Order: sequence, then C-alpha cells, then structure tokens
Amino acid sequence: MAGHSQFKNIMHRKGAQDAKRSKIFTRLIREITVAARTGLPDPEMNPRLRSAIQAARAANMPKDNVDRAVKRASQSDEGDNYEEIRYEGFGPGGICMIVEALTDNRNRTASEVRAAFSKFGGNLGETGCVSYQFDRVGMVEYGAEAADADAMFEAAVDAGADDVESHEGGHDIICAAENLHDVAKALEAEFGDPKAARLNWRPQTTITLDENGASTLFKLLEALDDSDDVQQVSANFEVPDDIMQKLNS
Repeated sequence: MAGHSQFKNIMHRKGAQDAKRSKIFTRLIREITVAARTGLPDPEMNPRLRSAIQAARAANMPKDNVDRAVKRASQSDEGDNYEEIRYEGFGPGGICMIVEALTDNRNRTASEVRAAFSKFGGNLGETGCVSYQFDRVGMVEYGAEAADADAMFEAAVDAGADDVESHEGGHDIICAAENLHDVAKALEAEFGDPKAARLNWRPQTTITLDENGASTLFKLLEALDDSDDVQQVSANFEVPDDIMQKLNS
C-alpha cells in the first residue's frame, strides 16, 4: 500500500467516509469556490473548476449545492475568501509529507496542522523542504468498474498519459501537469466522468514503514483529515501487505 490515495480507500472500507460526508462536501465546496474565482465560472473554460465539479459528482453532492457554490463564487463581494496554503514536513519513520489546505483563517489552520504533526511523531519544516522529492503531475482516477487494466492502459496512452497504476480500488492515470485537462477530457469521452481529475504530488522514491510507523502515520492522517481546511495530503510511504492486514484486522 503506497501513498495517501490508497489510505483513502482503506478508510472507505472502514466506513469512515460515510460518517464524514458533511466534511467531504465542505472541502468540495471550498475547492469549487476557489476554482471559480481563479478562472471563469464556466467549467468548459476552466479545467480546475471542471475537475472540482467532477469530484463533487463522484461524492454524490446534489447538483443544487454545486450550482450555488459556483454562483456565490462568481459574485466576488459575497461568500468567504479562501487562501491556498501548502505545509511541508516529516512524518513517522522520516517520511516526507505535503499538506495542502484552503482556509479563511491562516492561524487556525497552521495550529491544527502543527498540533497533528506534533502529536503523532512528525514535525513541520519550511516550504520547499520536501517538495523537491516529489513530481507535480496530473492524476485522473477511475473506479475498477470503468474498465479492465489493459483497456484503461491503452486508452490512457492514446490520450497522452505517461503511466497507469491499476489496483484493487481502480485506476490512477498519471500525466504531465499541463496535459491534465486534455487527458481527462479524452478519457471522459470513453469512460464517462472520472472519480477525480486533479494535480497531485507524486513521490520520486518511497520509504517502507514497519507496523508501529504505519499505525502512527495513519493516526496522523486521520487527525489531518479531521480538519475542514485540509484538502489533500501526499506522502512517500509504503506499507507491506502483511502489515496492512494486521492493521485492518
């Protein structure tokens, strides 16, 4: 098991995502708001907004909620103004972590993130202290039901993607950051709306964690997930399958 995307799949199997439905919607609305304000309010002309709306659909957010968020964002004198912040640091076992947040209160968010790192064996560093060990890439996610691994790989290559990682939970299609919109549109024409299409931090190398390190890391990830301000966490960890089975039992 590698990276935060797989951690989210495990959390889903435990039922935690259902219990946090309102938190998920809050994060999605923030991303839609920021995306609409940083570009045109038309998803066909704004790749970031299109990706945010696709993610909202994948999370079964009602269309009315999406439309209201876009409308409020287009009226610049209304609604909250969110700031994009990136935190970098080290987690259990020396793994590198990048935490991306959208917040209307920088002090609150910094306090929550710092407290989570301190409680679960990590420490924050300066901006840039770990991001050089990651590549900024585009990622399009499809569920396993969308296609088999061979069909997805062939379609992704034709669409201009660089790599496909197929696993139990589905398919992660990797492409250059600047090609994300074109790759996502080409795959959408063949397989329908993806679960997500976004920019992501992909680690260049990974660190394998033992049972104690993995257990502590998952607690840290859950603490970060409890913050409404945290949008995404990327980390360069690997957990052997036998350890994952113990932690999930």
